[in-house]
Amino acid sequence: MKPIMILVAAAASLTLAACDSKEAQNVENAYDNQADMIDNQADQLEQASDNMNGAAEDNAENRVDALEDQADAVRNAGDEKADAIDANK
Repeated sequence: MKPIMILVAAAASLTLAACDSKEAQNVENAYDNQADMIDNQADQLEQASDNMNGAAEDNAENRVDALEDQADAVRNAGDEKADAIDANK
């Protein structure tokens, strides 16, 4: 497992522990699940890019970076939504 994925999983665990309400946890879990699916797509593309070369490899690596950024954005959005739910209680 990549070190970054371990850090992301640890951060997600800590964030879940900080949620006070069941509703906030459910929201955050949904966003985390979506982000995990995007991360899996990035991992699959990264593995496929190992068999590519030249411009195709560069394009695949750029797409991997974009997918990882998208997964981070989804996780952050989930965190913010969960925080907003808890703030309103």
